[in-house]
Amino acid sequence: MSHPLKRTLARACAVVMIVGAAVAGAAVPAGAAGLTLTVDVGQVVRPATQVAAGGLYGVGSDSQPTTAMLLPLNPTSFTQPAPGTTHLGNGATEPCCDSMDVGYNLTRAGAQQFIRMPDIYPSFPYVWQGWADWEQKVTTMVNARLAETGLTNVHGWELWNEPDWTWDSAAGSFNSGWERTYDLVESLDPVTPIVGPSWAQYHHDRMLSFMTHAKNTGTVPDVIVWHELDDMNWDAFDDHVADYRAIESSLGISPRPIAINEYNSYGQMDIPSVALHWMSVFERHGAREAHRAYWFEAGTFDGLFTLQNQPTASYWLYRWYGAMTGNIVKTTPNSWLDGVASYDSSRKTVNVLFGGDWGDNAVRVNGLGSLGSSVEVEVLYTPGSGRHTAVSSPTLVSSTTMQTSGGSITVPVDDMNAEGAYQLVVTPAGGPATSWQQVYEAENNTVVNARTYASSSASNGFYVGGIDNDTDMRSDSFVDFTVNVPTSRSYTMAVRYANGTGATATHGLAYNGSAWSTVSYPPTSGWGQFSTTTVTVDLHAGYNVIRLAKGSPYFDGGTGYAELDSITLT
Repeated sequence: MSHPLKRTLARACAVVMIVGAAVAGAAVPAGAAGLTLTVDVGQVVRPATQVAAGGLYGVGSDSQPTTAMLLPLNPTSFTQPAPGTTHLGNGATEPCCDSMDVGYNLTRAGAQQFIRMPDIYPSFPYVWQGWADWEQKVTTMVNARLAETGLTNVHGWELWNEPDWTWDSAAGSFNSGWERTYDLVESLDPVTPIVGPSWAQYHHDRMLSFMTHAKNTGTVPDVIVWHELDDMNWDAFDDHVADYRAIESSLGISPRPIAINEYNSYGQMDIPSVALHWMSVFERHGAREAHRAYWFEAGTFDGLFTLQNQPTASYWLYRWYGAMTGNIVKTTPNSWLDGVASYDSSRKTVNVLFGGDWGDNAVRVNGLGSLGSSVEVEVLYTPGSGRHTAVSSPTLVSSTTMQTSGGSITVPVDDMNAEGAYQLVVTPAGGPATSWQQVYEAENNTVVNARTYASSSASNGFYVGGIDNDTDMRSDSFVDFTVNVPTSRSYTMAVRYANGTGATATHGLAYNGSAWSTVSYPPTSGWGQFSTTTVTVDLHAGYNVIRLAKGSPYFDGGTGYAELDSITLT
């Protein structure tokens, strides 16, 4: 996070051990050609939720970046510093990014946040000032959040940051310090999840020791966090996940979500193809969320915007990623050529992000039978420029019509640049099934205090259930749908839902700061058995956020219970 040069030097030996023979700072292979990335549209990996679209200190204030700048990126979550932060990161002269100050901006953009508690300290590494001081700070931070009763998007207290090298031995062992802090936070706020241990690097022995102590003391984190910050180490992520899951299993701990709330290295932060590698492994190997690392300026979404609020080359990769809807589908890398892909059955659109190698390569897409015998194929490119270079738009590489063969196409991409990133969009001949996105799956959107379930009866194979809570801002259950409409007008919104209670249930409906109204859900034949109800919403052209809530600030709460599959705007 802060003072990256100091931290990089402190970890140099560990980096060399992990990277092996790789040259320090190298970001791309020496050269290759004739490689093929394979995409299988028929093999679903998970719902599209933009796992890697998060940032550490990515938002600087209520207006930096603006909500309008964030919405096209469809951000998932952020890690922001504690309420009342005094932290001066990366040479800053004034503290910024206070979680309470930025919280409403994040909510408007459909994102959530972890609060990093030790960033109440001004410097990094943190200067320990004793337990009395720390516990007073923790109490003040938690009470500040509890007083912010209109803020819904805090989904975790991060108790410490990189204890493998920032924990002061004067405080005793980290495991004991974790237990003591956990107990204090839970006594003040037993509702908000607690996340950790937030190692700077994954290490089996440390994780085993920590989880054993946490299991024995009843202080197991609700979300498991560590960092992935080493050059070209993305291929180790699946090993780290497998090792952690084995530790859970050996200790009899139920599986926890995994969050990587710092990823990418100091020297490779602004290379689009490197970010693409991280996206690919996080989606492939089961991270719930991941945040771009804070090596440089705060409030720029970690280099997706210049200091003048212009998009960088990496921005376009994340904007393409933000446009993924439907399901993430299987991709099979070939050497350094890798990618992440989605398929939206409602629009019959395949969206593939790829890159990582030089030369004349190709993308093969299988499973296109539902798109017909003729498809439109477009390839775009964003270069390998850094965070200080504005890139006003991606470059069109090719646009053509291709005939499928056995439901497959192979798209050649010549003279690839290994540092840039590419987008391949495949639609039926004549374009997508609808001219704009009309169907929005609940599981693709911001699900708060509820759960996503798989079901063959759901419209995309998944739906959201457990939308049950209406107690307060910490536990309220709702889904925020981020929609993008072509004109300002009234739209009919069809809500696909299930209600197995036998009586009519209700949710609150609000959008773009509107007053609350009620959506009624007559009984269906059972849970996971869907029907449709319709309402009218008045939306403005462009992005809108629509909340369907069992509970939410300024809303008294819905009646009964209902599950959400999707909404359709017409």
